[in-house]
Amino acid sequence: MRRSSQDSNAVVARVVGAALLVAMSTLENCASIPGKTEPVLLRRAQMHMGTLVTITATARTEAVAQAAMTAGFQEIRRLEELLSTWIPTSELSRVNQAAGREPVKVGQDTMRLLNRSQEVAGLTEGGFNIAIGPAIDAWGFYGRSQIPEAAELVALRPLVDLEQIHLDPLAGTVYLVRPGMRIDVGGIGKGFTADLAVEVMKNAGALGGVVALSGDIKTFGLTPDGTRFVFGIKHPRKEGAILARVELQDEAISTAGDYERYFEWNDVRYHHILDPQTLQPAHGCQSVTVVAREGVMADGLDTGIFVMGPQRGMELVEKLAGVEAIIVDQAGKVLVSSGLKDRIQIIQ
Repeated sequence: MRRSSQDSNAVVARVVGAALLVAMSTLENCASIPGKTEPVLLRRAQMHMGTLVTITATARTEAVAQAAMTAGFQEIRRLEELLSTWIPTSELSRVNQAAGREPVKVGQDTMRLLNRSQEVAGLTEGGFNIAIGPAIDAWGFYGRSQIPEAAELVALRPLVDLEQIHLDPLAGTVYLVRPGMRIDVGGIGKGFTADLAVEVMKNAGALGGVVALSGDIKTFGLTPDGTRFVFGIKHPRKEGAILARVELQDEAISTAGDYERYFEWNDVRYHHILDPQTLQPAHGCQSVTVVAREGVMADGLDTGIFVMGPQRGMELVEKLAGVEAIIVDQAGKVLVSSGLKDRIQIIQ
């Protein structure tokens, strides 16, 4: 059995270019110059949500840029304390602990995220599923990898039923009907967090910037020289290579790939993106990159579209306003949505 390099993947952006590849290459960490009025650009990185978080801000002064980045990091930490299932006192941890027993009161942000998660689940015909955690545990992608017995997966099926997640917005409660159920927003929470971090940065005076939680990236505004932010998309099969470059303005980008967490057995790759219908690794795609106006949509849709497969997934993208995608199918063919073709440079 051969395992991927999971430790390095934890801090390497799924979208290559959390450090911007083109537009920011000559601008990074520019400080204000006496007598100059051009915006400055600053960048800082910290560890949050179990990954490397990079925030870039452009502002009229260095002090404002620093304050905006500080506000962004504080917002990320606040949301981590609400949403992380690694923090026993978080709202989601308390929801999981009460599964099968009682509803749990949660705040507005947690309820908003869970509602958006259910929205994405509906759009992707159940391909995105925040209750999939027990099945991922059975495969051991975050520990000792193994191929579970069919009977074990059958027994887990009731625990991944989204209809057994009861949200009551009026009461502000969440109830997991069956004992053993568990919510994990790892497939959508970083995009949601990036959205909120951008808003507090704007309120703090930032003119533009980037919030990158590993490969879940949200941009706003432009670079100091008036150009869009440029990112590279990781090639799913060539280590360290870039598949394509894309320009973003007031948009988010997120990638789901079968190279992130996987193991191989008898020359078959078993990856962590499971089809909620079969509880087996989804087939049909090597990677799915989604560009959307909201990070929460980009983050959730990439996984859901990966499960749907290239044809049905691209059909969905073409129906959604403000959503674009680059899909690499299982054979390595690159599919680009119609609204992105004039903004993307395929490199391979």
